[in-house]
Amino acid sequence: MDVAASEREPVLEPDAIGPARHAWRIVLLMAVAALFLSWTLRHSEAQIRDGLRSIQLAQRIDEGAWRDGLVGGMDHPLHPLGIVAMHRLIGGEGPEWWQRAAVALGYAAIVLLVIPLYLLTRDLFGDRAAWLGCVLFIVNPVVGSVVVNVLSESTFLLFWTWGLWAAVRFLREGRFFWLPLALGFGVLAYLGRPEGLLLPASVVATLALLPMHPVTRINWPRWWRAIAFLAVGSLLLAGPYMAAKGTFATRPGLARVLGLEAHSSPVALEREAPLPAGQTPFETYRLASVQMFESVNANVPLAVLALAVLGLATARSGAAPARTWLFLGVLLATSAMALVRLHATAGYCSPRNALVPGMILTLIAAHGLSWVMKHVSFNGRLVGLPGERLQPGPAVWAGAMALGIVFPRFHEPPVSTPGPFNVYWDAGFWLANASKDDAQVLDLTDWSLYFSQRKGSSFAQIHEAAVDPNIRWVVALKSQTEGVSTYAPALRELIGDRAPVVVVPASPQPGQVQVQIFERVAAPQIARGETSGTRR
Repeated sequence: MDVAASEREPVLEPDAIGPARHAWRIVLLMAVAALFLSWTLRHSEAQIRDGLRSIQLAQRIDEGAWRDGLVGGMDHPLHPLGIVAMHRLIGGEGPEWWQRAAVALGYAAIVLLVIPLYLLTRDLFGDRAAWLGCVLFIVNPVVGSVVVNVLSESTFLLFWTWGLWAAVRFLREGRFFWLPLALGFGVLAYLGRPEGLLLPASVVATLALLPMHPVTRINWPRWWRAIAFLAVGSLLLAGPYMAAKGTFATRPGLARVLGLEAHSSPVALEREAPLPAGQTPFETYRLASVQMFESVNANVPLAVLALAVLGLATARSGAAPARTWLFLGVLLATSAMALVRLHATAGYCSPRNALVPGMILTLIAAHGLSWVMKHVSFNGRLVGLPGERLQPGPAVWAGAMALGIVFPRFHEPPVSTPGPFNVYWDAGFWLANASKDDAQVLDLTDWSLYFSQRKGSSFAQIHEAAVDPNIRWVVALKSQTEGVSTYAPALRELIGDRAPVVVVPASPQPGQVQVQIFERVAAPQIARGETSGTRR
């Protein structure tokens, strides 16, 4: 489909290396990603509870409750299905092995992400930018935290990037072959997370805007067929799941962004902070815009953002065609508006919510860095070679990237841990052996209660638990007991001025997660003190 027959294609840098060299590059980059993620898993701890929902859905599916597991929860089914497959591959019994399967799935997904990421960046900006884009994105600490916290963004990013690559190829070449691939991977990404449908929707929006391009001639019959194929295909592929769920917006956050649900209450648990009384809509959206920029900045630090600006400024020097830039612009603008709406309506907008615009800006930054590497040179007389202009070699640029971009992303001293869930294993072990005589547990971490395999209340039930006199054990992170939050009053009502009877670890390193267990009803037979974490 030639949607831009008269648009002059920019010429990418000559392909000086063959397919075998590209394959070796990808293998090397995958090895770098594997090493980086291994280091991250040994120096990070889980702090987000959302991944537990996917594990619990996976367990329901594995037990045969397919309908309940696939459409019974708020989470989309692709990630739980991947956990089931990984658990059957690695084996093991008990909650720890399900957690390990979830970590292994996220680890594998991000390592495999290198393949479409390399292909996408190469098609957009050329050979040099391809490996630069992979390095810049994979070392993003937000990507590592997705694996550490076993979040669904790992599988989502894998299928999203494949779909993004197919969409870029379609817009560059106009061949219909790429359109079903873009749609198929986009729907798979939607089955991972609801924002997956942003991909086919953005392709449709780009096609709709193309007639406004001053130098693009449209083959109208093919143009209409492409739009109809994406619209009808999305409905046919994603429609059955939507019908089974009974809604398009399967998560409350997306429903609020689209205006299908009311704004979250001023003290809703998901809010980052209580909504002040009398706050005007203007102030709400101003704060939401600030938070959106902060979340994007967590993915794209200032040095990378400066390179992205340079990449945009040099867009005509061998970069993607104008219609592809239009597509990227649609994705960025739509993502930014969605993030602002998310914070304004639901009260939160975290760095992991900004991974999609973060990826796009990072790849544009790779183009900017590639331009710098191609054009920067210095006088040879500085090194005793008069009359010559020299360009820095790969080793010099690698060192500059490490000092200027990679190392600053890890400005906090790394925490050495046996694993990202070690503290929750130990807290769960203590809970499993604590008094069970009608002793109710409220676990604000969710993970400790899961590993203990005993019944109790989770974070979502904190308000009900605050007025329940039967709650005996309260489990919370130190950051939760000391921080300001919408649930802080309920937590203070539960624990009062009590000191924790158990802390894990006993002597945390700076910045390390610490789990605290409080006892609301004294019991002489329960030994008070600290746990050393000996269960394995």
